[in-house]
Amino acid sequence: MAGRTPPPSNRSGHSSGASSRAEGKTTKRVRASLDQMHTRLIGVGLGFMLLFSLVAAKLSLATVFMPMAPEKRQIASQVPEIPKSDPKGQVAGDFSLPDVHRASIVDRNGQTLALSLPVAQVYANPMELIDAADAAKKLKSVLPQLDEAETTRRLSLKKQFVYIARDISPVQEIAINNLGIPGIYFEASERRHYPLGRTAAQILGGVDIDDHGVAGVERYFNERLNKDRTPLRLSLDVRIQAVAREVTQAAMDEFQAIGAAAIVMDVNTGEIISMVSLPDYDANEFGHAPADARFNRAVTGMYEPGSTFKLQTAAMAIEYGVAHIWDRFSTIPIHIGRFTISDIKTDHFAPWLALPDVLAKSSNPAAAHIALDVGAKRQQDWLRTMGFFNRVPIELPEAGRPIVPSSKNWGISTVMTVGFGHGVAEPPLSIVRGTAATVNGGILIKPTLLAREQDDGTNAATDQAPGNASPPPTGNAGSQDGALNTAPATTQPAHAPVVPAAFKPDADASSDAPAPPPIPQGERVVSEENSKLIRKMLRLDVTQGTARSAEVPGYFVGGKTGTAEKVGPNGRYLKHVNISAFTSIFPMNAPRYAVYVMLDSPHPTPKTHGFVTSGWNAAPTTGKLIARIGPMLGLFPDTKNAARIDAEMAIPLEPGIPAGRRALGPGNDPGDPRIAAQKEEAEKKAAKAAEKAAKLAAKAADRAAHHTPERG
Repeated sequence: MAGRTPPPSNRSGHSSGASSRAEGKTTKRVRASLDQMHTRLIGVGLGFMLLFSLVAAKLSLATVFMPMAPEKRQIASQVPEIPKSDPKGQVAGDFSLPDVHRASIVDRNGQTLALSLPVAQVYANPMELIDAADAAKKLKSVLPQLDEAETTRRLSLKKQFVYIARDISPVQEIAINNLGIPGIYFEASERRHYPLGRTAAQILGGVDIDDHGVAGVERYFNERLNKDRTPLRLSLDVRIQAVAREVTQAAMDEFQAIGAAAIVMDVNTGEIISMVSLPDYDANEFGHAPADARFNRAVTGMYEPGSTFKLQTAAMAIEYGVAHIWDRFSTIPIHIGRFTISDIKTDHFAPWLALPDVLAKSSNPAAAHIALDVGAKRQQDWLRTMGFFNRVPIELPEAGRPIVPSSKNWGISTVMTVGFGHGVAEPPLSIVRGTAATVNGGILIKPTLLAREQDDGTNAATDQAPGNASPPPTGNAGSQDGALNTAPATTQPAHAPVVPAAFKPDADASSDAPAPPPIPQGERVVSEENSKLIRKMLRLDVTQGTARSAEVPGYFVGGKTGTAEKVGPNGRYLKHVNISAFTSIFPMNAPRYAVYVMLDSPHPTPKTHGFVTSGWNAAPTTGKLIARIGPMLGLFPDTKNAARIDAEMAIPLEPGIPAGRRALGPGNDPGDPRIAAQKEEAEKKAAKAAEKAAKLAAKAADRAAHHTPERG
């Protein structure tokens, strides 16, 4: 039994079953492990999917739906917000660019004259750059004007700040930012732009590199433009400005003048509608414009007014009551030392002219006689009151001071020469202001470049410039119908300063009835009655006098021509080199606008038959200008009532002498220079005699005070 072994067949079967069970268990474990691995992989995959989804969502929010703003020092402060389309808001003066601090300037209708555009200054920190040469190359691809070699040198410096470019546009800024160059930064800035180029260039002026005003309106209102972003609304009308420049430039070219000026002003409000000075320049090139182009001839240029000043001589004589329209004045040449006051050789006047005829024919000796009748003291008082001794009050820092003789040098010769516009130098705007005062009812208004409020149908007047003389007396002013005007002079009350106004369309724009003219505000210098008389005499100069070429049918133009010899560098008059000017008003039956045209050193043409006087050049130029701007100003020619209006404005060249009156003239000429000279000499002798008598009396009194009588 001990040597017995199990049967082989049974052992083999038992071993095979055990092996199968072991393999089954192993398979199950492998499958379980695989299932567990798959589950884990799916979990990890889902985790990564969720993670990437969150990252994608975050990126979408950060770049598409809710993008984060860049750093302010780079580009955030430079990306302008796109303005909304709002034409009414722009016209009303409510439009302004974002991230711009200096207010824009607009004309009276809301047309932009000056505005600041958002720009950037590009700078770099060389210490943060990786490759200076590569950075310079990339920058040049956006800024073609950049000097690549110089930029590479500067970017290689051991500094933390270097400028690369100034005043680049937002498009260029974005392009540079997209280059992704580390160490490149941007600084917010703005650049002044004048979209109309040459239009009103001398009035607008300019700014420096730091956007501070250095000339013109930009300088005068510098603080206002930097503090208040509301557009500054000027009184200018760019339509009138464009026409005035075109007409004046054409005249300057036709007569080969070296310069010219034109002014259009409202005679009731003082608003400057247009002011042209030629030659001019593109306001965007202020820093590169020549000095002659930047020179504003309308307010800075000083010119002898010539015969335009005869208007003031006649006005003061009438207002002071020393002359009447029926008085006669001698046209015979006056000899003063080695000088002679006479008319031009081609003039052949009667020996004596009445006052209206003196203005119409523009006689120098007759004007000198009138001035002598007024006298030196009253002549100076009048000119001082009219503002001819001071800078013209206008919102331009370039306004110059007139050149006038001192009171101690204001002798007989000065009285006479000033009477016909020589011996003094005034800016054209002063002449326009003085002309307006004589025709607008007698009120001396203050010229202004600011548009005025007109909500109540009247102008909001500015505060008047302080004066150093009272208005000339009107109590002794003789009315021209033989009666004395005994009404005292009146002075208008002070008013609030002018403020820029937003454009407001006319509530009754469809009505054909013209708006009533505003009431002039200021100091009365001429009585209303005498102002009406002066209007008639100025109209006479156009209908029958030296300014016939200025006539425009239906506009009833009136004015005064003026031609003066130009003063050379050595202080002497230049022969055949003149300043030709014409100061005018229209319509003269109801004055609204003053128009002044001046040509500097015009030349004769075949059309002028060799003449260079203003009746041949400045006057016709003014007529062309009025014909074009009249309808633009809302004034249309009244040809239907022309005959009636002309009859109302008519005044004879030689008015009759009222009964019981003795007119100035032959045998009654207190303005005769010989009589005046004798009177002046007698006054000097009397003064010396009085001084000598006073000294003798003082000596006698002194001796009497020190004399001791002897005792007996």
